[in-house]
Amino acid sequence: MSSSLTEQLFQQLQGAPLQQIAQQLGAGQDQTATAVGAALPLLLGALGRNASQPQGAEALFGALQKDFSGAGDLGGLLGAVLGGAQSRQTNGAGILGHVLGGQLPRAEAGLGQATGLGNDKAGQLMRILAPIVLAFLARQVFQGKGEAQAADPQALGSILGREQQQVRQQGGLGGGLLGAVLDQDGDGELGLGDLLKIGGGLLGGKR
Repeated sequence: MSSSLTEQLFQQLQGAPLQQIAQQLGAGQDQTATAVGAALPLLLGALGRNASQPQGAEALFGALQKDFSGAGDLGGLLGAVLGGAQSRQTNGAGILGHVLGGQLPRAEAGLGQATGLGNDKAGQLMRILAPIVLAFLARQVFQGKGEAQAADPQALGSILGREQQQVRQQGGLGGGLLGAVLDQDGDGELGLGDLLKIGGGLLGGKR
């Protein structure tokens, strides 16, 4: 069974990239690894939800094609993001605004609380990771092989749809965050109890 996009990207960030991110956050490497491991499925799952709508898949496909198809290696992009370079490619805040919209504060609060990073550092981490996730996705879409290759918005939507399903099925912190952020209505307060309510019924069936 092929590994999920989340697992593939997490593997690519091991070593020096993770050290750089930890230094930027002023956090320990273990804590940073845990937070990255929770943030990646949250971001990819949220992209999957957006791409489940035809216009969402088209908008995302267009953005990947325009801004990220020639993004180069992830290490170089990470360096540009951490170095404060200003471009559409490195605009993590802008990307998060599109991906999570009004649910961004809840996502930051949930990630910060669940990992002990706090809201500010969790938000900073998500702004660092957002361009990396899109560049990685663009590579899967335009340079992928076999099943991972998507030449059109519909195929991109199905790849991300599968990924979202996998994130939810695997549960854990990333799946719990995704469910709590995208599905739970309520008081806006995100307790750890919410993160553990990872019921299979959140998707309401496959479609």
